[in-house]
Amino acid sequence: MDARSLRGLAHPLRMRLLELLRLDGPDTATGLGGRLGENTGTVSWHLRHLAAHGFIEEETERGTRRERWWRAVRVATNLDTAEFREDPDTRGALSVYVHELVQQHFHRVVDYLTEDWDAEWRNAGTLTQWHDLRLAPEQLAAMNAELAEVVARYRAAARSAPGAGTPDGQPVLVQLQSFPRKERGAR
Repeated sequence: MDARSLRGLAHPLRMRLLELLRLDGPDTATGLGGRLGENTGTVSWHLRHLAAHGFIEEETERGTRRERWWRAVRVATNLDTAEFREDPDTRGALSVYVHELVQQHFHRVVDYLTEDWDAEWRNAGTLTQWHDLRLAPEQLAAMNAELAEVVARYRAAARSAPGAGTPDGQPVLVQLQSFPRKERGAR
């Protein structure tokens, strides 16, 4: 993601809109506004802004001139934060983006914990933390790459299966948070 794209995305409402389109598929400004409790005109303006930056596109085969359908563009939003930290023009956008991203992850966990799931699904999910690892940077990078390969294998299997998964399947979010932490004496 470049500086222009970061500034185009780094807005709480735009990030929520993009998240809904990525998670639940295409929708209209009216539908998204209703789900988020936002004015349709405001949502429409932010959707056009996301489209201008290439994060979403209009689904032209659907809807009418008055009812435009939008879908997320399948593009990775990898962000190397190091290049934005020193630039005063992007530091604020980076701060908003990171804050909103962490809030989205937090709310997904809270939703999972507070929603009513049957025992089979409740027992299948996990919130896990391992705190006894001591790794060098290359080991941490290797571990993350291996975990990403596992997720990629499951994604490929789900896409190649008839009906894109099993009949009893549910959409699943995978959140991996792995990073070094400062030890008490090193802070």
